[in-house]
Amino acid sequence: MCNNLFQNSVPLMKAAVYYSLDNILIENRPIPKISSKEVLVAMKACGVCGSDLMGWYLKTRVPQVLGHEPSGVVVKVGKMVKEFESGDRVFVHHHVACLTCHYCRDNGYTLCKQFSKTHLDPGGFAEYFRVPAPNLQIDTLKIPPKLSFEEATLIEPVGCCLRALNKCDIAKSDSTVIMGAGSSGLIFTMLLRAFGASLIVTTDFAEYRLKAARQVGADLTVNPETESIIDVVKKATDGRGADAVIVAAPNVNAYLAGLELCRKGGKLCVFAPTQPEDFMRLSINKLFFSEIKLIPSYSTSHIETRMALRLIEAKRVDAKKLITHKFPLAKTADALQMAARNKNCVKVVVLNE
Repeated sequence: MCNNLFQNSVPLMKAAVYYSLDNILIENRPIPKISSKEVLVAMKACGVCGSDLMGWYLKTRVPQVLGHEPSGVVVKVGKMVKEFESGDRVFVHHHVACLTCHYCRDNGYTLCKQFSKTHLDPGGFAEYFRVPAPNLQIDTLKIPPKLSFEEATLIEPVGCCLRALNKCDIAKSDSTVIMGAGSSGLIFTMLLRAFGASLIVTTDFAEYRLKAARQVGADLTVNPETESIIDVVKKATDGRGADAVIVAAPNVNAYLAGLELCRKGGKLCVFAPTQPEDFMRLSINKLFFSEIKLIPSYSTSHIETRMALRLIEAKRVDAKKLITHKFPLAKTADALQMAARNKNCVKVVVLNE
């Protein structure tokens, strides 16, 4: 931890700077200055997201300090800030909508122009970060005393999964399939179990993650290398197919399989982005007569983060079961390598203690 926070004329902090997945350096960066409507937060924990591992998504933005699932402690408060004070334990959402534009009025908060323009400064993988005024006003939440900083890092990813389930309008009687048992796939499994889905089938190629899926509520798990997902799902649904399929694996083949797993009139949730040049052939004729609904769901909003916090606090989503590996800030490169290349892990968290 940097000890000269407010003593030097240009106080410095440590930050993990991303140049590529194989080139992440710990550098000295100026501690951000805040305006009268902003706060400075000392990062305590920050989760590694799948998007932190997508080189195609990040290559035009380097060098960059990643990390958008942070929790920490407020250490400096702008003079016009009334709702927060030094010492508050907080979760901060990195993107927030304007709440007034056409998209916001239609509940399409993630489509708002402001949403993608709001960012933490410089990012969550740093000793300190500045919370811009819109983020502070709209989606900075105080962490309950009994909730750890590590657990609070799950608020954003749980919020993303909640938004997807809400968009898909999944009912208690629905049979569901989750393609991919990474951290998002396991969050979906937990949420569907908590909400009472009649059948939860979770698929993955890694036995470690399939075991984790069974532990958090999956009724059936399938490794596509050893058995047919279609046969398992058809048998479990009297030949119909699943009411809803959530694709949480960024792979065209997963989407093709997902369409085959959907029953007539079912829903396919597009949750994991593929590379821009990836395409799949889709029969409009089959889509028309099957009436399968394709429902994309990107990110989350201030609506779901509050729901996520309540669910984590109530242990309906047991965040501790998802966090499998922790690394200090100085080892952020190792944390991202673990998340990207080791299938014997679920959620990786970077700590700054």
